Amino acid sequence: MKKWAAACALALLAAAPAAHAQASSPPLDGPLTIVVGYPPGGSSDRIARLVAERLKDRVGVSVVVENKTGAGGRIAAQGLRAADARQNVLMLANPAVMVVAPLVYDKPGYDARADFKPVSLVSRYKFALAVAASSPVKDVAGLRRALEAHPGEFAVGVPATGSLPHFFALMLGRALGQTPEVVGYRGSAPLISELIGGILPQGIDTLDTLLPQHRAGKIRILATSGQTRDPDLEDVPTFREAGVDLAADGWNAFFAPAAMPQAKVERLGRDIAEALREPALQEAVRAAYLEPVSAGPADTAAALEAYRKQWEPVVRASGFKAEQ
Repeated sequence: MKKWAAACALALLAAAPAAHAQASSPPLDGPLTIVVGYPPGGSSDRIARLVAERLKDRVGVSVVVENKTGAGGRIAAQGLRAADARQNVLMLANPAVMVVAPLVYDKPGYDARADFKPVSLVSRYKFALAVAASSPVKDVAGLRRALEAHPGEFAVGVPATGSLPHFFALMLGRALGQTPEVVGYRGSAPLISELIGGILPQGIDTLDTLLPQHRAGKIRILATSGQTRDPDLEDVPTFREAGVDLAADGWNAFFAPAAMPQAKVERLGRDIAEALREPALQEAVRAAYLEPVSAGPADTAAALEAYRKQWEPVVRASGFKAEQ
């Protein structure tokens, strides 16, 4: 995670000359399409549309968001892989598509390293551990005591098996000296419903998903996965502050097909990074409980490799394999 943080910090500095470079950048030769592998209304879709709205004036052409749903984002990735050099198309993707799927599917339909070019990071997000508001577990120390009294009874719900929360639950179990029973749900809604009802003792999901229920007093977030406390939850510690040596982030980033000329990749990376330094867009991203990130292609690639080094060993060690 130190490499990840350093790469993102470097990106903020490296992007500074972008305003001068943009003036000499050739205009795009047609509309730009941003492909999202998830349904409208989700966090990936919202971020894509926020960026598209700010990006159109910079690139000088219309920017359209197209939802190509299915197979956990792999349908969109397979489509982007087939794009040729003439197409102005990007994909907004997350670690589930670019890191996890190539490890858990025998035939994901693409090579995450060879078939795409990193363009720009957009946002980061945290994970959170939560219990029902009525739970007797009030904090991570209380969870430790409960697990010591009842070893082998660490059940954790996640929105889907093979998801990042699934592998984060395994990381948490290892940090606590436990082998968790990970219970996969069909999305966040049923997970949260059973968490609120006390049917599920603990749940892990992305912070942006759990935070509204925490604020409504229906669940209690015990800790978050960031390096520092989340500004929206200043009274909730990080795992490290709670005595668990664990930190991890998820992210959203733009990718281009490998066939896209590098000059166009660089130009789009600069334009997106500049848009994400605009206060209005940063505020809109934060309103979605995400952290805006501004980074060009090289720094996005470096951050992605650092992220792979953290998560790939966890995924491989789990032995998890998904059905095609």
